[in-house]
Amino acid sequence: MSKRFWHIPNTGAWFWPGMAFGGRPRFFEAGELRLAILSLLSEGPKHGYQLMKEMETRSGGFYKASAGSVYPTLQQLEDEGLVEAEMIAGRRTYRLTDAGRAELGRDPEGERRIWERAEQCEDWGQYMAPESFAVLGSLVDVVKAGMRAAGRTRGQSGSADRIRDIADRARRDLEQL
Repeated sequence: MSKRFWHIPNTGAWFWPGMAFGGRPRFFEAGELRLAILSLLSEGPKHGYQLMKEMETRSGGFYKASAGSVYPTLQQLEDEGLVEAEMIAGRRTYRLTDAGRAELGRDPEGERRIWERAEQCEDWGQYMAPESFAVLGSLVDVVKAGMRAAGRTRGQSGSADRIRDIADRARRDLEQL
């Protein structure tokens, strides 16, 4: 998982701290967008819009690729001989070359990490509506209060259990809405 994401203990979930302030993380590290495109093209020919939609779908809407990032990357991959383009049904459609398959095969761990991250983000993508961000500040304040309480009561018997109980009660109340 990217260093930009934090693991939330006991949940299996990942969180990008910038989400607390309404931001979105830079989903791909250096070189990963090209690896993602090569990976998607290994499944079959696709045009640019299909690649963008597939990345969005695989991340549950969390990552929305832009034409300004995908098309220049496709052009570079084509210049490097890793993909070939042809017009199909009026669309420039890309397919992986043998050199592209070899390039993709050089970093199977990187490819796995990309799609694992997308899968982890999939759950968060459904919450990226404006209404969700309207309450985010209040939720961040609750998390901060819980962290401060944990710090103040450090070493006191049962304090962590009390804080967990309060947080669990709040979660249950919200789930009932």
